Amino acid sequence: MELQTVKPQEKYQENINSHTPDTIPGTRKDNEIPSNRTSFIKANTVEADLSHLRNDCIVPVFSKDNEQTIAHQEFIEVTLEAFQKVFPNQQIECPEIRVSHQVKGRTPDALHIPAKELQNHQRTIYYERMAFLSLIPGITQTIDGNNIALCIGGVRAYNQENLYSKKSLEKFKFFIGFQNMVCCNLCISSDGFAGELKAASYQELERMIEQSVADYDYEEQYREMKDFKDYFLTEKQFAQLLGKVRLYNYLPKKDKIALPDLILNENHFSTVAQDYYKDESFCRNDNGEINIWKLYNLLTGANKSSYIDTFLDRNENAYDFAKGVSKAINGDSAYDWFLS
Repeated sequence: MELQTVKPQEKYQENINSHTPDTIPGTRKDNEIPSNRTSFIKANTVEADLSHLRNDCIVPVFSKDNEQTIAHQEFIEVTLEAFQKVFPNQQIECPEIRVSHQVKGRTPDALHIPAKELQNHQRTIYYERMAFLSLIPGITQTIDGNNIALCIGGVRAYNQENLYSKKSLEKFKFFIGFQNMVCCNLCISSDGFAGELKAASYQELERMIEQSVADYDYEEQYREMKDFKDYFLTEKQFAQLLGKVRLYNYLPKKDKIALPDLILNENHFSTVAQDYYKDESFCRNDNGEINIWKLYNLLTGANKSSYIDTFLDRNENAYDFAKGVSKAINGDSAYDWFLS
């Protein structure tokens, strides 16, 4: 099986440099996104661009030695450069960037000025959390009528660093997987997810990301996801599944420890239950059945409401859950309990 590929017309740097901010100062709220556009994450995020991160945001430091952290924009640029080294003939689209938890400050000359009288040049900001995604449009396929494209991205959360101490290894999350172009849901497998990369410099971070990209087998993930469409849950089995996931967190410790981890919460599964009837693309069929590909997309769609710092972990968990349920349909999985 060969995935479709195209030769790049431009390097990703040229695409980034030609990108212009949508608004001033460079962010846009969810409810201001054009109706024909869907983001890969919702929650309490706003959209930003590289220009805003570079020019309008300060870079936090480790307070005890005043050493600079690796900035959000550096993480993004390093990730794209690492991918380009492994796939030099692939075009990378300009990244979609989402940020949250804005931290506001002011310049020293504005210490005693009332907030409402501050000038723009006297305000400082940075974002505690950032997630980004870049599409690789030359590597695409179709599953159950849905076009999917390879994508890369990552998450940085300063709340997971001890900025009040001396500089130490900094934490990053990186993924390479697919994006469903129907709904922009992410499809991240365990093989394409590095949940905690620790690096002291951007050079070290680039080497780690490059290795993660080189080790990832996108054809294998595609084959696994393609199989999802061949496994179906009846309405009764779907109801059984929802009932068991609600019981999961209340199980005695000795029973729970014998089951696979499930970090998607009850709110996610409430959304899945609603979308089983109402989602235009992934709802049940006329017989009340739903295949695992559609169930998987209901899970990843519900996960868009997760905060940035938990988003990737839960997306990966959704993949493991869907894969496990598909095997449980044949009675051959540690996930049998969820359908029993």
